[in-house]
Parts: sequence; C-alpha cells; structure tokens
Amino acid sequence: MTHKHERTLATAGIARVEGEGSLYLRLTGDQVEEVRLDIYEPPRFFEAFLRGRSYHEPPDITARICGICPVAYQTSAAIAIEAACGVRIDGPLADLRRLLYCGEWIASHSLHIYLLHAPDFLGYPGGIELARDQRAIVERGLALRRAGTAIMETIGGRAIHPVNFRIGGFYSTPTQSDLSRLVDQLQAALEDALETVRWVAGFDFPELTMEHEMLALSQPGSYPIENGSLVSTDGRAFGAAEFEEQVIEEQVPHSTALHARLAGSDSTYLTGPLARYTLNSQWLPPRAAAAAAAAGLGDSCRNPFRSIVVRAVEVVCAIEEAIRLIGAYRQPPVPNVHIEPTAAVGHGVSEAPRGVLYHRYELDEAGTVVSARIIPPTSQNQAAIERDLRQFVQVQLGLTDEQLAHQCEQAIRSYDPCISCATHFLDLQVDRT
Repeated sequence: MTHKHERTLATAGIARVEGEGSLYLRLTGDQVEEVRLDIYEPPRFFEAFLRGRSYHEPPDITARICGICPVAYQTSAAIAIEAACGVRIDGPLADLRRLLYCGEWIASHSLHIYLLHAPDFLGYPGGIELARDQRAIVERGLALRRAGTAIMETIGGRAIHPVNFRIGGFYSTPTQSDLSRLVDQLQAALEDALETVRWVAGFDFPELTMEHEMLALSQPGSYPIENGSLVSTDGRAFGAAEFEEQVIEEQVPHSTALHARLAGSDSTYLTGPLARYTLNSQWLPPRAAAAAAAAGLGDSCRNPFRSIVVRAVEVVCAIEEAIRLIGAYRQPPVPNVHIEPTAAVGHGVSEAPRGVLYHRYELDEAGTVVSARIIPPTSQNQAAIERDLRQFVQVQLGLTDEQLAHQCEQAIRSYDPCISCATHFLDLQVDRT
C-alpha cells in the first residue's frame, strides 16, 4: 500500500498587507488540495459608524479606512451622496477631483512598485535592503511619490486624509499659480515614470495567465479614474446603481472579508490595474500608451506578476493627466456646489489604485445617513487571488517549502492587497506527513 506524500504550508500571519491574514496550502502528492487566504481581521464597523451621521460627514469618515488611498474613499462617498441629492459635479471642480485622484495614483503606485514589489524581482527582502545597494533607484521612486503627495497637499490640504475635500467640491480651491508651481516637479516625475516602465519591464516574470472575468470603470475618451460606468470582459455594462445586482458577495468560513462573484456566474473576477488596462488600454494618453507598447504589454494583460508594469504605465498616465489638467485649469468662482439633502439612495464608484471601490448611502429627508454599504477592491479580489494561487502552486510543486513560500509571497503582493510596510510577508510553518 502506498501513501501519497502530503505537505501542509501554513503562515502564522501575513505582514505587508493592511489588516490581519494568513495563507494555508495543503498539497497531496502532485495535487493542490486546498488554498485559503485566511482573512481574520476583526470587522471595522465603518458602515455602522456612518448610520445617524450627517450627509456631509461620510467623505471625512471613510477616508480613515485607508491611509494609502483616502481620496478614493472620499471620492466614491461624495459621488454617492451627490447622486442621492440629484447633483453631479462638473467643470473645474470635477477636474480638480480628477487631479487630486491622479496624485493618489502616483503616490500609491510608486510606493508599491519601488518599496513593496520590486524587491521580490531583484532578490531583496525589502525596500530598505534595496536602498542600501541601489540608492539611486529607490530615490527615484521616492521622488515619484513626492510628486503625487505634492498634488494631494496642494489641493487636499494634506496628503494623508485630505481635509479640503467635501461633498459638492472643496472648502477652498487653489489658484492657477498654486497649481503651476507643481509643473516642473511633474515634468521631472514624468521622465522618472517613463524610466520606471523601462526598468520594471525588464524583470523576470513567472508564467501565469489568469482567466478570470475582469471588472473596471469605463469612461470613453479618457482612462477611468474618478468616474465612469462599469464594464466587464464578459460584455456586461452597468451603472453604479446596479452594482449590488451585478456583484454578489458571499461569506466564506475562513474569512471576515466577503468573497465576490458576478451575478449569474460562479467564477471569480478581478478588479484593479490589470482589469483597468485590459478594458481601457485604448484610452491611455499618448506617452503612457507608447510606454505600454514598448514594454510589450499589448492590448491586455492577464499575468498578475506583470501588474507591476501596468502600475508603472498608470503612473505615466496619471502624471500626463495631471500636467494636462493643470494647463487647462481656471479657478472656479465658488469652491463648491450647494447641496440640499433629500430622502433618497445614492451610489458611487471610482477606481482606487487597487480597483473598483463602491459606496451606497441611504439618506432621510434631513440628510441623515440611514444605511451605508462599502465594497472595497481587495475583498472583491480575494477569491480570484486564491484561484490564481492554486493554479500557480500546481506548477511549482517541485520547489522546496522555502522557495514555494517566497513564490506565494510574490504572487500575493502582485495584487497589492492594501499592503502596509512590514519587512517580511510570510512567517512560514511547515508540517509534513
């Protein structure tokens, strides 16, 4: 009688993600039996915090959900509340929101590329070790990030949890001179961003082609950031108000984050840079489009490891957009549009650096929040990450446990699941029977 060799790889905790989680793999012989990305972070109750608050408050409250992408939460919240009250922001105020969001994309993507993901490809345990050997490279990444935070500070008042954002627009708006002072820094950042695309395109990428459906905003004529309708690779097209009909969330035993699927389908889907690029590459501005072509991305990208290249292209895109918006900017006569509360439900979606971020608010006639729902991109992607890990591990079974753990770390980091700044990703424990 023969017994198939069983390997169990379990992590005590995943660092370098925002929140608490672990990875569990069970392998029997040459088969992957189980893959679980265990998310055991306690519920944060933000939706409950919002009940009973004034309709003015959700942008400030939800910004605290994430210190890396607060503008995304502010924007989706404001769009949803404005929709409930029958108002749509346009003109210079809408352009300022897009410009502020560009700053967040630049800052967030640069952090991920240089300090959190590139070390995997270059054989370093983290960004600090990379900086010791290749200081100029890391300084380039930090300069890119500073260009993004400069935009956020100028428009938002500060880079982390901006204080100048409000429903209807802003508390105050910058002058043309305020924004013009950013142009030289952004022009230098554009050259750094183009060099970043060339740099990461030369990395050695493991082979993995994922077959999920993809979901992203679409805004024909421009690359989607702060606005648009939803489209998917299976041909769906729907507005924010239909989001909860099209996206089904389900509880799984091993996670306090819900798993998501598209209605009428049992398969997983992915949101984020790969989805945005695959569904919208034709709308990239000229220099970003040229950089993507030179990097060999083609019209679509389905290898999550190459997401670092897509993020680099999106940095170029955001800088190009920022320079264009600043050049066309004229300070509006008033910093915000007055919004009267009304009893209604509003929905808002924007493209956080990590993907589609959905907010829904129900207001009463006084403008008090009756209920709220927030669906972030990381929870939408969890099932897709697990499926990709199963596929990836299946062809990597010849690796040692240490090598396999490293490859799984790199694979998960490819999705940038709200990563924070710990040095090591997986604390690996191996049980063999």
